[in-house]
Amino acid sequence: MRMRMRMRMRMRVVLRGGGVVGRRRGEGWRRRSGREGAVGGSGDEGVSTSERDGGGKGESSLFRTIGERRVKHIPNLREDELRHPLDRQNTQLISLLPGIEGVVKAMMSPMSEEIALLENIGTSVLVSKDQLPDIYRLLCDAASLLQVEVPELYIRQDPVPNAYTLAIKGRKPFIVMHTSLVDTLSPAEVQCVLAHELGHLKCNHGIWLTTANLLALGAISLLPMISSSIQEQFLRWLRSAELTCDRAALVVAQDHKVVISTLMKLAGGSPTLSSRLNVDAFIKQAKSYDEATSSPLGWYLRNAQVSQLTHPLPVMRAREIEEWSRSKEYKSIIKRGRKYGTPPETTTQPNSSQASMEAL
Repeated sequence: MRMRMRMRMRMRVVLRGGGVVGRRRGEGWRRRSGREGAVGGSGDEGVSTSERDGGGKGESSLFRTIGERRVKHIPNLREDELRHPLDRQNTQLISLLPGIEGVVKAMMSPMSEEIALLENIGTSVLVSKDQLPDIYRLLCDAASLLQVEVPELYIRQDPVPNAYTLAIKGRKPFIVMHTSLVDTLSPAEVQCVLAHELGHLKCNHGIWLTTANLLALGAISLLPMISSSIQEQFLRWLRSAELTCDRAALVVAQDHKVVISTLMKLAGGSPTLSSRLNVDAFIKQAKSYDEATSSPLGWYLRNAQVSQLTHPLPVMRAREIEEWSRSKEYKSIIKRGRKYGTPPETTTQPNSSQASMEAL
């Protein structure tokens, strides 16, 4: 996801759709769009996000409805079911780079980790069942669906919409979310961002993820330590990891248009435009980008455009999610699910008609 975050030392980062932070505008979950932006093209034209999510005017009822929406719990969800092929490929490639793990570990000094930890703990609000319980419920529901331990979540006052994850050695991982991001998105979209962040933990992005976020924060520097070719490979891995985490967001949302609407709003939303944004039109825009870059020149310019980014372009991510939502892989994951909140199956087998209903 793309976004920018600022530390006290005025270090900025942009997180786009998930756990890693990008340094350029247009990378990540970012841009103000208003909580009530319409999610067009899904049979709900003219209906605001808050209405589509089933809520009324009260924010608590919005979050409560989303927490009880009809989604399926996927038994024994494995990380390899979520991992994008490019993530798998680039993870193998980066691990084979000579000396890269030693370089990363050298950069990940206790001092840099402690700075990042104390900076966030000391200037943010820890979310819990007693503090912002509606947001905490979204986090817990997403963690349950992805079958990961619930990390700590901090809400931090910042005008730049952003969220990021840090997994520091010897400490429980934690997510930081900026207040402007919560204000920008609907509750369902906030949960998409949380699920994206949890996807990094589900897929064990570990030290690579934390290194990327500390780089974006400015807490550590990579440039003097490695060659440009290794930097490019590292960034290529980051972009592919984001595609994996978008899939985690889809498994939680179980509606590809919710995920795409989040990307769309962060790419070009605003309080005045959000109610008129259309998901189907954004999907068409993604396809037109593919057509525009299909020529040799377009292919070259496309690679140049993304080579230094930590996140794929929003339209590319939207296209990837739309395609995966129609894939046999995703459908097989959802097909084996059961309604969220139903108890595990007992040793007594239900009759065939009951079993068929449970699979819907």
